[in-house]
Amino acid sequence: MSYIPRLRKQYKEEIVPSLQKQFGHKSVMRVPKIEKIVISQGLGQAVADKKIIDSALEDIAIITGQKAIATLSKKDVSNFKLRKGMPVGTKVTLRGDKMYEFLDRLISIALPRTRDFRGVSAKGFDGRGNFNMGVKEHIIFPEIDIDKVNKILGMDITFVTTTESDEEAKALLDAFGFPFTKN
Repeated sequence: MSYIPRLRKQYKEEIVPSLQKQFGHKSVMRVPKIEKIVISQGLGQAVADKKIIDSALEDIAIITGQKAIATLSKKDVSNFKLRKGMPVGTKVTLRGDKMYEFLDRLISIALPRTRDFRGVSAKGFDGRGNFNMGVKEHIIFPEIDIDKVNKILGMDITFVTTTESDEEAKALLDAFGFPFTKN
């Protein structure tokens, strides 16, 4: 028997039937699901120090369990001493089992470790069923050894869903146990 992530199993057994009933979908294929999770970092300071990109790539790879790529600048900006093709950020796209594993660690371990955590604001929906949130410190993930961190970096996390409705996307993330603030 192969390993199935806890949230993937929960999605199939509990979330799909409840969302199908809640929104009146005739087919289980119409029920929204998380397509991918994109984690990205913008590193403007990397123009001056190339080691920041290397350490950021390493840290994201440790957090996600997947190799990250450096994002490159698209044009020259003389005010920022930026040249076209210089690395200015990192990103990684998670799908499948790694996506569910990351979501599980984010919800149950990392977010509760955030200082003064009162929940995630539900204002990050984009009108097309996708949700964006920011994390100010990447050290909230237990995989990161704080002693080896040179610079504390933030990251943006985007949850891409198969639905076009923010209401259905929020219900999906709520069903996974996402800690939205109660406003």
